[in-house]
Amino acid sequence: MPENPPPSVAKRYLAMILAGGVAGVLVGLAGVYGIATLTGNAGGDAACRPAVELARKLAPLAHGEVAAVNVAKSPLQLPDLAFQDASGKPLTLAHWRGRTVLLNLWATWCVPCRKEMPALDALQRELGGLKFEVVAINIDTRDPEKPLAFLKDIGVTHLTYYSDQSAKVFQELKLAGKAFGMPTTLIVDRSGCEIGEMAGPAEWASPDGVKLVSAAISSPD
Repeated sequence: MPENPPPSVAKRYLAMILAGGVAGVLVGLAGVYGIATLTGNAGGDAACRPAVELARKLAPLAHGEVAAVNVAKSPLQLPDLAFQDASGKPLTLAHWRGRTVLLNLWATWCVPCRKEMPALDALQRELGGLKFEVVAINIDTRDPEKPLAFLKDIGVTHLTYYSDQSAKVFQELKLAGKAFGMPTTLIVDRSGCEIGEMAGPAEWASPDGVKLVSAAISSPD
C-alpha cells in the first residue's frame, strides 16, 4: 500500500487483510475439525435423505407425551458410537444396522434419567424384537455396579444393559450437535441415520410414544 493513501483506499486494504486473516483461521480449523463441522454439514449425508423424508411424515405424531421430539430436518449419519455390554463385549451402533433403534444416554446421577427408565423398559417390552430395540447406554464413570443395582431395584427386566464408562458416546454426540444434557434420546433408522432427537425425559411407553415409534419401525426401506 502506498504511503499516506486516501482513507477509502486504506479502509479497503484493511478489510482485505482482515478477510484474509479470517479465511486463514477457517482453513486452519477445517484442517483440525473437518470442513463438514465448520459448514454445519450443509449438504448432509445423501444416504440419509430417506430418513429426513420419514421424519417429515412422522412430525404430526410428535405430540402429547412426545411433543418435545425434534424430527430430523437435514440428513445425518450418526457416529459409529462405541460402548460395551454387561459382559464387557465391545459393540458399536453399527451392530443394529437393519433395525430401528431408540438410542438413550442415561446415568444414575441424572434424576430425570432415573424416572424415565421404567418407560424405556416398557417400550422395549412392547415393541422390542428383530425390527427394533431400545439401546440405553449408561455413562456412569465411577462405580460400575451402581447402575446395575439401580436397574435391579426398580425392576427393569427387558432392557439389555449397555455402558460407556468413558462417556465418550456423549462427547461424540455433543460434537455432532445431538447431545446437550441428560437424558439424550435419538430415534435412528435401519441405516444408522437420525430420524429424531429429544433432550430430556419422555413417557416413551405412553400411547403417543408407542404410536410414534411404531410408525418409525413400520416405515418401508
